[in-house]
Amino acid sequence: MEIKKHLLITGNSNVSWKDAIVKAIQETSKTIDYLYEVKILDQRATINEDKIVEYFVDLDISFVVDLSRKEQPIREVR
Repeated sequence: MEIKKHLLITGNSNVSWKDAIVKAIQETSKTIDYLYEVKILDQRATINEDKIVEYFVDLDISFVVDLSRKEQPIREVR
């Protein structure tokens, strides 16, 4: 059985929407294993003096839950 979890992520870039998507996936992969799929939910941009200055994307990124990982005790945060 395969279980997937979903994260809602907002990425941004000064270059393009595609760059915002790529950067968001790269950053997410640094802390989440087994990335599986991405769905683009929304795109928007900030405009300054008739030019786009920042691109934003809202993404639904899914990853596969590792069912073989042993449960680890919860660490106390101080």
